[in-house]
Amino acid sequence: MAKAAVEANDDNFNDLLAGDKPVLVDFWAEWCGPCKMIGPVVEELAQDYQGKAVVAKMDVDMNAQVPAQFGIRSIPTLMIFKNGQLVDKVVGVVPKSVLEDKLNAHV
Repeated sequence: MAKAAVEANDDNFNDLLAGDKPVLVDFWAEWCGPCKMIGPVVEELAQDYQGKAVVAKMDVDMNAQVPAQFGIRSIPTLMIFKNGQLVDKVVGVVPKSVLEDKLNAHV
């Protein structure tokens, strides 16, 4: 299966938010068990919402600036941005339907 989620980093983060589509960002790390559980769900959402929303993943071990800016202490943390503003967030593993409901509210 093709990876559909965009790789977000400290450098391209603001560019990702600049578009007119909602942006779901999954803050994760390689060593995080729950992150590995929700990873495939995030990839599915990236495919399901192609053209409607941007789905991105940011490795918190590789990027310090953005996670610090948003005060991320636990991962996975999934944040939804609209027009560059944080509009919703989920901490921990949740069912795909929860993320779909949250995304649908902003699409």
